[in-house]
Amino acid sequence: MEPAASVILPTFNRRAMTREAIASVLAQRGAEFELIVVDDGSTDGTWDELREIAARANDRAGHEMVRAARTENRGVAAARNTGVALARAELVAFLDSDDLWNPEKLALQIGHMRANPRCAIAQCEEIWIRGGRRVNPAARHRKAAGELFERSLRVCLISPSAAILRRAVFAAAGGFDEDLRAAEDYDLWLRILVNHEAGLIERPLTTRRAGHPGQLSATVAAIDRFRILALLKLLARDDLAGARRAAVCGALEGKCAVYARGLKRRGRSGAAEFIDGIGRAARGPWLAAPAPGIAAVIDALRALLRAEPRATPIAAAALP
Repeated sequence: MEPAASVILPTFNRRAMTREAIASVLAQRGAEFELIVVDDGSTDGTWDELREIAARANDRAGHEMVRAARTENRGVAAARNTGVALARAELVAFLDSDDLWNPEKLALQIGHMRANPRCAIAQCEEIWIRGGRRVNPAARHRKAAGELFERSLRVCLISPSAAILRRAVFAAAGGFDEDLRAAEDYDLWLRILVNHEAGLIERPLTTRRAGHPGQLSATVAAIDRFRILALLKLLARDDLAGARRAAVCGALEGKCAVYARGLKRRGRSGAAEFIDGIGRAARGPWLAAPAPGIAAVIDALRALLRAEPRATPIAAAALP
């Protein structure tokens, strides 16, 4: 039987938490699914344990329910893309290796997507755990259904572990940007939300665990630099105009100001000047339409993100 959903679980050096995340997927009730676990070059024994878990699960199921893939360490964006490339189902659901699912999560989301065939992406409510204790998310993180594009510019309103989407929509959006070591979900959801509304199941079906040493947001500095690239990519689109374009420019200007201040504090004046220039363009020529040079600016920022911390490869940028 073909799976109704493909579950993509990327992991890197989180052996114990990955084991718990997998168990929460295998405990799903009332849903036909496959689980694809992508080990992003772990060095803590994760890969050997994954193969054992997959073999046991497949023996019990009598078919290949769990597949494990191993890649060199390229980041969570590349790991998720690898998983989706292996997926067989029309629907794709993501689970981060530090999160957990309620046993009804997948069945309820599959049912929602079947009942709403025009729904491209949907999510569920979450329980937040930080440092082992339950906490309440801030008001700005409150989930909603419908038109989320402009609200999502300031803060990411869709969590990978709570989301399910159509694989065709993922492919049309171009998947995760592998240059983004963080905020890769912010980037993808915005590209999808340009053309689609989001659905919501108003039940807490995902447990989001934070406050542990391996949490990505705690190990990657200056995440706004990745959000700046995501917003620039939106401004390069021909189909973004009017109030939406103005909202993207406003968000970009604000994030550039924050990141440029941090660069100046670290003595990286050349990079700070480049980022300040992006902010100025966002409140000027880019408000109306993409400038001819915006592709070069995007390429220069990608080079900056790939460079060593003290490098400032900005000569290619031709800011208006």
